[in-house]
Amino acid sequence: QVQLVESGGGSVQGGGSLRLSCAASGFTTGRYCMGWFRQSPGKEREGIANIDNDGHTRYADSVKGRFTISKDNAKNTLLLQMNNLEPEDTAIYYCAAHDFSSTVPICTLISPDFTDWGQGTQVTVSS
Repeated sequence: QVQLVESGGGSVQGGGSLRLSCAASGFTTGRYCMGWFRQSPGKEREGIANIDNDGHTRYADSVKGRFTISKDNAKNTLLLQMNNLEPEDTAIYYCAAHDFSSTVPICTLISPDFTDWGQGTQVTVSS
């Protein structure tokens, strides 16, 4: 069972930066996908960035050029650096993962593809 624990959310003014962290444990193989999703009231959950075990990344157009996903393999931690934040980025942010050996063997931004989820952390951006 993969366990994911997010931290680093908070409130910031537009144009500011935040960094989210996700401590991960329990991967049974070395082939996996990890991603960040977000959901704001009245909207569907949106996949915004992912990274696979080889370090390949993908971003949603809404965050491309502003957000950077990375992994600290030594600390088993997933990171999301968010710069130039906008009020539209206000949401609960979730860390998610799935192991290629037991799910789809590709890394997507599709919520149903992910089997393991963190509890979420609130990000609020004021104008």
